[in-house]
Amino acid sequence: MRTTIRRRGASTLVLAALVSTVLTACGSDGEVKKPDLVEGAQQGGSLTIGISYDEPGVGLEKNGSYSGFDVTTATYVAEALGVDPADITWVRADPGEREKLLESGQADLVFATYSITDERKQVVDFAGPYFVAHQDLLIRRNDTEITGPKTLHGRVLCSVTGTTSSAYVKEHYKGDITLQEYPRYSACVEALLDGKVDAVTTDDLILAGYAAEDRYRGKLKVVGDGFTDERYGVGVKKGDTALVEKVDAALKQYVDDGSWRAALEQSVGGSGYDIPDPPTPGTA
Repeated sequence: MRTTIRRRGASTLVLAALVSTVLTACGSDGEVKKPDLVEGAQQGGSLTIGISYDEPGVGLEKNGSYSGFDVTTATYVAEALGVDPADITWVRADPGEREKLLESGQADLVFATYSITDERKQVVDFAGPYFVAHQDLLIRRNDTEITGPKTLHGRVLCSVTGTTSSAYVKEHYKGDITLQEYPRYSACVEALLDGKVDAVTTDDLILAGYAAEDRYRGKLKVVGDGFTDERYGVGVKKGDTALVEKVDAALKQYVDDGSWRAALEQSVGGSGYDIPDPPTPGTA
């Protein structure tokens, strides 16, 4: 976490204030509450946080505004660390760039559907997990033949380069499924709508966000047959154990005060996604 407060233009401050108003509502159950400071945290400072920019319901940038479950979670954690939402700088964290952002110092934290793996732990540290997703399939609404990966024989499946979802398909279905990779999920979804691919695979939470998006609603559906477990963690620069501990404490508060569930309901509840029980932060 950085201790210096950056200067910001008026427009940036206005946008940050709007995000704060939406994401840090306090009060009764069903709302995301304003957290207490975690032990060792002090008011002030700033954070640069990496998020996905093209995952509706999870991490989405639109006209300079940010929304989704990861954004809400990151904002809550930042406040628990003493950082005002106006002092968060959001940066794009595409799947293939997340480790680089942390290693180079371009991001202090990464909240970007970032699955915890032993391979990634060699490069970065993780707080969390704060969510457990399951790899699934997104298909066109009228498709009744695709019910899981085993029904994709001879079909074209789309995923994103550098993800655990793409790696799983290569390992388990090489030669059976044609895998088309793009840099971002939004490109996969557009290819699905255009008939260029037959399905999109990634975590069910991400797919539910696309299915719930206004422009896709009624056109796409999630198969609902998850076939892996993906534990989402908060990426932290390797060796910063103090920051990992503070983030874990913030995530525990997030779960305990009901904000975790409220954030999911607000973000993807409209898709019909079945909200699971929360994982236990601090077990990454």
